[in-house]
Amino acid sequence: MSKTLPMQRKIMLALALLGLLIAVYLTWSHYNEGSALCAQGGGCDIVRASRYSEVAGIPIAAFGLLGYLAIVSILLLERWKPSIEENAPLLLFGITLIGFIYSGYLTYLELFVIYALCPYCVASAVVMTLLFAFSVYYLIRNVPDETEMI
Repeated sequence: MSKTLPMQRKIMLALALLGLLIAVYLTWSHYNEGSALCAQGGGCDIVRASRYSEVAGIPIAAFGLLGYLAIVSILLLERWKPSIEENAPLLLFGITLIGFIYSGYLTYLELFVIYALCPYCVASAVVMTLLFAFSVYYLIRNVPDETEMI
């Protein structure tokens, strides 16, 4: 049984929903021919037009959207599905670890290859980093005691 603190769950859910909104906007703006709403001098359009913005024709933001949707789903379903509740700490850790590593890679590309920063991409990377930190804590809190394993 997972030992998530109610406030921790709410924070994780709020972060995941924020990330989902960012990913929805970035996915929409990828397919929209107009400019992304970006601060003056921001690099949203440069980043979006780069060859790194897609994998096999699918926008990177769409992968983020799926990742955030999976996190939201796990956080919402773990209360009602015992199999998800039991595996939620490890699932959340795995998804956020992948998101954290990939966000780091994308930030590296923005800084050192594309030479442009998209504030939305940076915001998503910060959200994923926070989710990863919470998921590590959540996983540690739910490691079974030796007495529980007997």
